[in-house]
Amino acid sequence: MAITLKTAADLAGMRIAGRLASQVLDMLTPHVRPGISTEQLDKLAHDHIVQVQGGIPAPLNYAPPGYVPYPKSICTSINHQVCHGIPNDRALKSGDIVNIDVTVIKDGWHGDTSRMFVVGEGSIAARRLCALTYEAMWLGISRVRPGARLGDIGHAIQTFAERQGLSIVREFCGHGIGRKFHEEPQVLHYGKPGTLDELVPGMVFTIEPMVNAGRREIREAGDGWTIVTRDRSLSAQWEHTVVVTETGYEVLTLSAGSPAVPAFVTPVSSVVQPATV
Repeated sequence: MAITLKTAADLAGMRIAGRLASQVLDMLTPHVRPGISTEQLDKLAHDHIVQVQGGIPAPLNYAPPGYVPYPKSICTSINHQVCHGIPNDRALKSGDIVNIDVTVIKDGWHGDTSRMFVVGEGSIAARRLCALTYEAMWLGISRVRPGARLGDIGHAIQTFAERQGLSIVREFCGHGIGRKFHEEPQVLHYGKPGTLDELVPGMVFTIEPMVNAGRREIREAGDGWTIVTRDRSLSAQWEHTVVVTETGYEVLTLSAGSPAVPAFVTPVSSVVQPATV
C-alpha cells in the first residue's frame, strides 16, 4: 500500500483532530487519581469527545482483521500492560502507572496521541521509566525532516532506551494516519540509520515507542486486545502524531496541557502549536 501524502487542506483538518485528541487528555488529567476506575475515565472521555467536541472515538468498535471489536472509547494500559488495555471497573491505586491512548475522528480526520500518568506516589523506577520513554519519543521526533529515513527514527529511540537498560517492544509500531486510523508507513521504534522509507513533506505518522523496564518479550492477556510484558515488568508508552514539513516537522497532537518539550529538542520553533478552530 502506498504512502498517502497530505495536502495543506488535509493538514488543516488533521491539526484540529490532533488538538482535540490532546485536549481529551488535558481534560482527563485531574481525574487520574487513586480510586477512579479506567471505566470511569473511558466514560468521561467518550462523553467529552461526542458531546463537547462533536467527534467520534475511533477505538470504539474498531475491528481490524482477526480482532473482535474493541469495546471502549480509549485504551488504558496499566503497569505491565504494554498497549490496548481495555477500561474496566478496576480502581487505580497510588503507585500505578497508566497509559491513556486517545484517537478522535473529526470531520473524517484522525488525531492519535497518548500520555503516561503516574497515579499518586509512584516509585522512582516507575517515574524514571515514564520520563525516559518520553525522552525516547522526542528523540525519534527530532530526527524527522525531509531526506531522513524511517530507520533514523527507530535507531535514535532504540539506542537511547537500551543505553538506559530498557528494552523496546518490537511487535507494535507507529503508523501512518489520516482519513484512516492506520495507514502506511509502519514506523518501527528500533532499527538502523539510513534504512527504510525516505521522509518527504506531507507524510503524517505516529511515533509511539513502547518501552519495557525488563525484557522486550510480550504476550496477549487473553481478552483479544490487551498486550502485557511476558516478565510482568513495567511498560510505558507516549505517542504523538507528526507531519514532515519542508524544513523539519510539526507535531499535530499538542494542546495547552501537553507536557513540556524536553530541553534537548532544538530548535523548539519546529514544534508548531496547532491553530485554533
